[in-house]
Order: sequence, then C-alpha cells, then structure tokens
Amino acid sequence: MTDASAAVATAHPNIALVKYWGKRDEELVLPLADSLSMTLDVFPTTTCVTRCPGAPADAVTMDGRPAAEEVSQRVVRFLDLVRQRSACGDRAVVDTRNTVPVGAGLASSAGGFAALAVAAAAAYGLDLDRSDLSRLARRGSGSAARSVFGGFALWHAPGPHAPDPDAASFAEPLSRVRIDAALVVVLLDTGPKSVSSREAMRRTVATSPLFPAWLASTRLDLRRMRAALEAGDLAAVGEIAERNALGMHSTLESADPPIRYRTGQSDQVLEQVRALRSAGVGCWATMDAGPNVKVLCAGGQAVPVAERLAGATGFPAVIARPGPAAALCPRTGAGR
Repeated sequence: MTDASAAVATAHPNIALVKYWGKRDEELVLPLADSLSMTLDVFPTTTCVTRCPGAPADAVTMDGRPAAEEVSQRVVRFLDLVRQRSACGDRAVVDTRNTVPVGAGLASSAGGFAALAVAAAAAYGLDLDRSDLSRLARRGSGSAARSVFGGFALWHAPGPHAPDPDAASFAEPLSRVRIDAALVVVLLDTGPKSVSSREAMRRTVATSPLFPAWLASTRLDLRRMRAALEAGDLAAVGEIAERNALGMHSTLESADPPIRYRTGQSDQVLEQVRALRSAGVGCWATMDAGPNVKVLCAGGQAVPVAERLAGATGFPAVIARPGPAAALCPRTGAGR
C-alpha cells in the first residue's frame, strides 16, 4: 500500500461565542444564521484514514474499539461524499482517538469531523483549499466547518437568494481580533447527553415559540460581536456571548417537549461567574448543548478564574486558549 493511501490529521474543538442553532437544510447542513467561535488548544482529536482497495466495507474504530452504529453510519456517509469527489471507490479504515468526552456538549463532533475531513481528503487525493475543506467538514457536523481554522472563525450561512447555497456556506478565520482571551471549561458532566444536538435542534426550530426571536437576535449579536472583537472590547464580547448562550438555552427549554441541558450544577457555576464579576473580575459564561459551562476571561486572568471556579464547585476547570487549525500530521509525509 502506498503512503498516499493513508493520512493522519489532528483538529481541535471550537466553542461558539455566537451560537449555531437551527438548519435551513438538513442534508447539506446549512445554518439559518452565521455563527462565530474560538477554536481551543485543548481536547484534540486525531484521525487516521487508510484506503483499503478490495475491502468490502468501511471499518470505523473510536479510541481502540468499534464505533457505535450511529457514529459509524455518519462516518461512512461522510466517506461516501469524499469518494464521490475523488472518483475512487476504495473502502477505508478510520481510526479516531479522542481526548474530549464525546456527546457531552464539548464540541467533540467539531474537532472529529474537521480531522476526518483533512485526513480523508489527503488519503483520497483531493486537492482542497481551506474553504473547500470547511465546506466538506460541514457535511459531517456543522460546527466542524469552524474547526478547520484556528483562533476565531466565522461560519457563513448562505443568503436566501444564493445561487449555490452549498458553495456559499463555509467558515473563514477572523484576522482582526484584538483581544487576549481564554476560556475556562468547567467539566460538570462528561457523559453523553440524553438528547442529541441534532434532535434538539430540530425540535427547537419546529416547536419553540421563542425561536424566531432568538434567530433575529443572534444575527444582531453576530454583527456586534465582530465589532467588539475588532475593537478589543473583551467586556462587550463576553456580554454578547453570555446573552446569546442563555437565550439559546431559554429557547431550548420552551420547545415541545422541553429540552433542558442546564442543571443545578450549571446554575451554580453561572452564579459563581456573576459573583466574580461583582468582585471586579471580568468573566462571562457560555454554554453549548450540554451542562458544561465555559467561562470567557482575559488570558492573564485564566488561572485565578479556574482556581476559583474549581474550588467553589469541586469540579475540574480546564484552561483553553485560542488553538491551531486542523492539520495533517507531519509523519504522513503529506502537507498542504
């Protein structure tokens, strides 16, 4: 087997400061609104894709064990997209190693499908630029479009009259960010959540009476967030991120039946964040589709904020800073 038939890539999760919640197209994974995130420098996923000419089926392993059926099916569907583009029908072995808990609202699918996109494209000989890789990663998991890039990234929703919505929806890095930020991740529950993000998103869009208002407000939040990042206004960035996240959770909780990811422990962390602010420490909370809380603060405040939150709650607090783009591992001998 030639070296070109195998590739290994690493990618990191990202945390949205202006949330992605709601699709206009399920198959193409097209969002209803733009979103903006920070890729982390912790919790990487490493994925190896090896083409196997003559093999009857794909094989997917996760952390050394056969992947769950639902995960395996998602990966195979993704590989089918890659095979269509490459005109190579070889089946593959996909081996993924995670350092982030899967399905716990810690953006494991973002890093996972970004790594898979980069590795699969290389293994199947696709010559894709970063925008194309972002579009490809999006088809596996919407937020993976952002994890293709390091630092802060903006994922574009296609306009209502875009002639090719698929081509119009990709992420790009934000180069004019003027803040020195860190995220303190408070790990309250690393087990899988009871309602997947995909199901929760569908239910919210279909049944929540608050969703249209939240969608309108998140579009405004996006414009304000970009301006605050470029102005170096960390307080405005934090206020927007916290409001956007809590608004999303209120919208989830108004779905039918309600979806509640926040727990009493989540609320305890939120109270601690408010107490820190009252004491003059600039920090703001955000939450994805899960109970774990991420706390935005200045880079220089990350250690004391993490120590305060861990001490007050009894849960571990991991410090994350802006992290790298998804990339091939050098040992594959391939690069772009």
